[in-house]
Parts: sequence; structure tokens; C-alpha cells
Amino acid sequence: MTRGISVLVVEDEALIMLDIADQLEAEGFTIYQAHNADVAIELLAAHPDIRLLYTDIDMPGSMDGLKLAAAVRHRWPPVKIIVTSGHRAVETTDMPNGSVFFSKPYNHHAVTASMRELLEI
Repeated sequence: MTRGISVLVVEDEALIMLDIADQLEAEGFTIYQAHNADVAIELLAAHPDIRLLYTDIDMPGSMDGLKLAAAVRHRWPPVKIIVTSGHRAVETTDMPNGSVFFSKPYNHHAVTASMRELLEI
């Protein structure tokens, strides 16, 4: 059951953010939104209920999505991580242990299935 499970979506493209948020809310997730890594870090610090980070790689701000994923793994180890990009392929070795990568465009059902698997629900 996904009801009440909080996901932080980090995406700088507004239309993509809306699409992801709508899809995940329809699945029952509670969604927090950030347009860059700096806002994401603030939200993670303020909301300990966040269990999964879903981040794009390429975005403005002090760090990209890969650096954000590494920072989250270091500071909030229990938070599960999904990384996405429409511009580059990423190797498993480029991401924190236990993270999952999806290339854009991606299948929403595959993403939510991966989320359920990571969260063991």
C-alpha cells in the first residue's frame, strides 16, 4: 500500500514535474516537489517522513542529481533513490549503492513497480 508513503520529486522542468507528481499521487504516494538540489536538501531536513528520492540529473543549482543522490545516501541512508535523465546514460557505479536509474522517456508503471520494490511494499 503506497498511501502515506512520501516521495520527494526533484525536477526542474515544470511540465515533467507535474506529470510525475500526478502519476505518483494517483498511485497513492504523498509528494514533495523541488526544482533543484538545494530545495530538495531543505525538504529532506524538514520532512523526515520522506522515504524515496526521485531525481533528474541535469538541473540548475549547487549540485546535479548524481551529487544530490550521493549526499542523500550519506546524510539519510534509509532513503531509497531513483535517478532519471533524458540526456545521458548512467552506470550503476556512478550512483549510490541500491539506487535505480531510468532513462527518459520512461514507463510510469516500471517506475512505480521499482518504487514498490525499493520500498518493499
